[in-house]
This record gives sequence, C-alpha cells and structure tokens, in this order.
Amino acid sequence: MVERVKGTIGILTGGGDCPGLNPVIRAVVRRADMLNYKVLGIKNGWLGLVEGLTEPLTLISVSGILPRGGTILGTSRTNPLKDEADKKMVYENLKKLKIDYLIAVGGEDTLGVARKLATEGVKVVGIPKTIDNDIEGTDQAFGFDTAVSIVTEAIDRLHTTAESHHRVIVVEVMGRQTGWIAVVAGIAGGADCILIPEQPMSIEQISAILGKRHARGRLFSIVVVAEGFKLAGYDAAVTRDKQVDQFGHEHLGGIGEVVAQEIERRTGYETRVTVLGHVQRGGSPTAFDRVLCTRYGVKAVDLIEEGKLGEMVCLKGNRITSIPFEQAMNKLRYVDRELIETAEIFYG
Repeated sequence: MVERVKGTIGILTGGGDCPGLNPVIRAVVRRADMLNYKVLGIKNGWLGLVEGLTEPLTLISVSGILPRGGTILGTSRTNPLKDEADKKMVYENLKKLKIDYLIAVGGEDTLGVARKLATEGVKVVGIPKTIDNDIEGTDQAFGFDTAVSIVTEAIDRLHTTAESHHRVIVVEVMGRQTGWIAVVAGIAGGADCILIPEQPMSIEQISAILGKRHARGRLFSIVVVAEGFKLAGYDAAVTRDKQVDQFGHEHLGGIGEVVAQEIERRTGYETRVTVLGHVQRGGSPTAFDRVLCTRYGVKAVDLIEEGKLGEMVCLKGNRITSIPFEQAMNKLRYVDRELIETAEIFYG
C-alpha cells in the first residue's frame, strides 16, 4: 500500500554559489522521499518564486550530484522584498504551485528574506551557506571548509614563486565584512601577515612586519588580505565599481593592488598580487562539506516533519541542531580573537 503524500517541499538556493549546494539538495530529496514528501526545485533563488520557475526533484534527478560544485537549481541575488509586486508574486506562486513548506539555502541575505516570510506565516526552514562563514547562530556554514582548502593550496603554490624571486606576494581572498577565510587559510598556509576587516592596520605596521622578516634573512613574504580589509588612512573598503546588488552590497575588489603598491613604495621590496576571486567558490566540495551538507539537508526535512518551522539548521560543536530565525543573524559572526592572536605569533 502506497502511503499518502504529506505535502510538497519547495527548495531554493540563493546568493553566491558555493561548493556543497548540490549535496544539500540531494539530502533533502532523499530524506523527503523517505518521509513521503514531494520536492519541487525552485530555479534561480528567490527569482524562481517571483517568476514561478520550478522543476520536480526526484531520486533520479539528484543521483550523482554529491561531488558536483555549484547548484543544479541555479541561483541569483534577487531580493523579493525590495518590490511589493515581487513580494506579492512570491505568495501567489507559493499558492499556485501548492508548495506547503519551503527550504531556503543561502547566506545572510537569502535567509534574511526567509526570516521575514516566516513572520508572515510562510512555513520555511533555513540552511546556512556562505564561504565567508559569518552567519550568527551556527558554528560553521557549509562552503567555508572548501574555500579554505582552495586558498591554502594557492598559498602553498605561491610560496615557491615568492621564495624563488625574493618577492612579496599579496593574495587577495574573499571576505566582505569578516576575515575567516583569510585567517584560517593564512594560518594553514604559513602566511607572514594577514589583513582582515576586523582589524585595520596601517601600511607602516605592515611594512614593519615584512622588514623584520627580511632582517633575519627571509627575503620573501606572503601577505593574505580579505577583500573587505580597510587600510588605515583609507575611508572605506576598496571597490571595483560603484554598483551595488539588490541587497545594497558594493562590488568589492582591488584592496590587494592597493596594499601591494604601498608595500613596494614604502619598503622597496618587489611585490606582486594574486587575486583568487571566484575560484574560491568553484569546484567539488571537500569531504567535510559533503558530510555537513548531507546532515544539514536531512535535518531541514526532519524539522518540517516535526513541525519546527521558522528555524535555521545549525552546527553546534559536532551536533546538528536548529535555532529560531529570530535568534540567528542579528549580527555578524566575526573571527575569534584567539585565532587572530595565533596568526600574529607567526608575523615577521
């Protein structure tokens, strides 16, 4: 006897892509099938709910996607709350598509929309995703471990070039408002100076660190800088252009070049820049992220089954649990002071 379908779960992936999105989708579909829910994939983040773009997700359609980067559903940085007409279409399409429950997978912006909709009666659960690892309420968001692994490998490779040519190499990495990637990958890769938004530094301080290193015969250095780092003396973060996305975020980029030029001008050391950019978001997720995403996806469906709606799945220690939206994302999760102090031991 076939059991009656309990309802339809819609799932969307919003914001920047990152490794692990596909494992989450796969886990949601597998767990939902086991508990007798249908799953409808919503295309291109919140834009899919505005425009009614969906596709059914089945065990066959998610087979083999565990190691794949990106998201089979597509993504966007659409903010459906910015326009009343768009918000109205979200509600109309939820009803039209007969979506009983919603799983939103994304970072602060995507989950911020989910939190608002939850207060208005939408039965939604959130899964935290960001390589920046700055979402309050979880010990770690998925995508971060993979990004750190990619950056660490890049630093390892740049070490040999820096040493061979007696150069300073500045590595610009992602990190809009927090420096998690820069600090963790910098420590893992043996960086000689790490520059993050949480701790502005002057060019004099940076030059002194590199000068101390040169004085003891180490004629090359690796400087890791998060894109949101503010060099003391500059009024704002460096941006590529004047454009902003629908959530009001500027297009950051270029701080690495500024820091490199100032280092060379102040010290005379030959300096080069490597901007890792979107390579940090790409490729196959690490084993850690695959397992974390699988656990997150399963937990999200379990929350729906248990009637625990308006919550965000989270990692606490080694345990997967959940937290109400209103207790999460009230502030950014900044880099632990202990990590920063550990990194500083190895400067110079």
